[in-house]
Amino acid sequence: MVNYLLVKNLIELSEIFENQNKSGLYDNDINGFLEWTNKEFKTKVASKVEEPDWEGKEEGRTPESVISTLLVHLNRYAKMYSKSAISGSGFTTQEDFIYLINLKAFGAMTKTELIKKNIHDKPVGNLIINRLIKQGWVEQCSSSTDKRAKVIKITEKGLLSLENQMHKIRQATHIVTGDLHYSEKMELIRILDKLDKFHHPIFSRNIDADHLIDRVYSEYPVGKN
Repeated sequence: MVNYLLVKNLIELSEIFENQNKSGLYDNDINGFLEWTNKEFKTKVASKVEEPDWEGKEEGRTPESVISTLLVHLNRYAKMYSKSAISGSGFTTQEDFIYLINLKAFGAMTKTELIKKNIHDKPVGNLIINRLIKQGWVEQCSSSTDKRAKVIKITEKGLLSLENQMHKIRQATHIVTGDLHYSEKMELIRILDKLDKFHHPIFSRNIDADHLIDRVYSEYPVGKN
């Protein structure tokens, strides 16, 4: 049986699309129509989102302040669990095993690449790498693609040390996500990934701290959404 009401609604919706798309913002085909309806749906959903309560809201505390504070808190909680995960092992900090995990996952890379992947300043990153070399968990060798370049690679000893600690490390990561449901985890990944994509290019520019905030405010769409 044909659902004539649905057909009627689709025709009406397509008429609205054609009227709103006279400027040619979207392609005048099914793909353009779907892109438009998706944006319209998201806009309507966003307009219905209820604001949660937060400490200091009545006194004028902004959403940006709350988000920034919560991210700091979550980072400290994660470090607390990571510290427990490496207790009794040869690891000094969580950065030690994070560097090893990156080398295991992505293969050998230069010091600069490894440090940047972990969002560290060069002096801090070099200290971590030197500590890992001293432990015998990583080694510096010639690149297989460019003999003139030196790269850092994980050793068998490093792989073994990482594997011996992975059970507790995985437990720590599960605890960090708390009692979130699967759908909440997926939404959180989407939001955090969007923030990471915003901040990483800024980090990569190595803007001097004295000018960082002014440059970001003048060059990026901060607080305009």
